[in-house]
Amino acid sequence: MKHSVRVILIASLLASPAAPAEMFALPAGGVDLIGAPRVATAQQEDTLLDLARRHSVGYEEIVKANPGLDPWLPGAGTDVLLPKERILPRARREGIVVNLPEHRLYYFAPARAGEPAVVYSYPVAIGKMDWNTPLGVTRITQKVKNPSWYPPQSVREARARQGERLPAVVPPGPDNPLGHRAMRLAIPGGAYLIHGTNRPAGIGMQATSGCLRLYPEDIESLFEMVAVNTRVNIVNQPFKRGWRGGALDVGVHPPLEEDTVEPPQLSDLTRLIVEATRETLTPVDWTRVQQAYREARGMPVRVSADPAMFAQGDR
Repeated sequence: MKHSVRVILIASLLASPAAPAEMFALPAGGVDLIGAPRVATAQQEDTLLDLARRHSVGYEEIVKANPGLDPWLPGAGTDVLLPKERILPRARREGIVVNLPEHRLYYFAPARAGEPAVVYSYPVAIGKMDWNTPLGVTRITQKVKNPSWYPPQSVREARARQGERLPAVVPPGPDNPLGHRAMRLAIPGGAYLIHGTNRPAGIGMQATSGCLRLYPEDIESLFEMVAVNTRVNIVNQPFKRGWRGGALDVGVHPPLEEDTVEPPQLSDLTRLIVEATRETLTPVDWTRVQQAYREARGMPVRVSADPAMFAQGDR
């Protein structure tokens, strides 16, 4: 998204009502999907960004879910699809898992005695081109309320080239880009944080200098639940697959900016599906697979074919 467009978003998003944290019962073994799609009706003053924050989704996912709608003026009475059904990433269901192409963070909360295990889901902004969010397993080393921001020298130099002079320290307050909460990650070679923001326009996009940025209300929710030493696993999974009720779904997300030179191919998605169905007899509708790949809308697409189709063909 262009810089000028991001600036336009700020006033609208700052005025948007806070979104509740998304919480789901953790699916049993063999089930990989959570949630269900929903529809919101736009009011006269709504933009897609207003609706995104109100319903805990990010910019790119709500735009992808509603092709053809004007992000700035969907229009009073317009039904807007909310992509609230998700395939969980292929990762250990423990602590925090962030899938970068999805621009989404999952928190698998520790199960309490006598209560079902749950997973929370939040949209995030991630590192932009040349400021990649590092992949791999790390942990939270520190939690800070009302943090000061110490801009890295590389960030100060980059801002200086744009005509902006950053101080060595930005104290807590409305001008602090970390917002009111920050959690430090044990990633060598940089000050990588999970934090809030005073500019929520970029949530759901590649818009940071490597950190993971959440809506202000979301970081406050997550901050209260997460403990120091919580495991954090950052993955790059543009293709996801998941089972529910014996049926197979896939989700295709656009690749990260740094992966667009050599983007994931349809053959990679095909390989993922073949591996998933290796021990089952599930027939696959490859036409739906190709369509999901072309559209890359992120939402789960059912690719299990009706066995009756194959039975008809064998006659």
